Amino acid sequence: MFLKFLIVFLVSMVPLIELRGAVPIGVGFGLPEWAVMIVSMIGNFIPVPFIFFFARRFLEWGTTWKWKKGKKFCKWCLKKGEKGGEQLLKKTGDSIYIALALFVGIPVPGTGAWTGTLAASMLDLDRKKSFIAVAAGLILACLIMTALSLGVLKIIGL
Repeated sequence: MFLKFLIVFLVSMVPLIELRGAVPIGVGFGLPEWAVMIVSMIGNFIPVPFIFFFARRFLEWGTTWKWKKGKKFCKWCLKKGEKGGEQLLKKTGDSIYIALALFVGIPVPGTGAWTGTLAASMLDLDRKKSFIAVAAGLILACLIMTALSLGVLKIIGL
């Protein structure tokens, strides 16, 4: 059982997969839903402070590399993040933290804690409010994914 929880925990930390993949895995393993939710949220939230504080600095540092492909990738990430952040600010204005929570919380490809935190970092948003918004988004995503996972299992008769 410990190994199954460890898998759920580690999968929830992987970018792009995050708890959107970890919750269905945990539910599929037959683990208690409440425990899967807690383990997934903790695992998914652990990288958030590191992303917020270091991702932008790392990408800026990467633009100075001699390795052309790495340099190009870092420039692309910064440009994409700044462009997306500007568009988000224009659309949301004062509601940026609600938008951030929804961005993290609605489980569609390309959204999640990693991307949302990177966007918050690129926009130089308030750290405390960003962490709260990301945490709220993780709770929403976890509830949605748990409900979907349980519904799929019920539909296929497991």
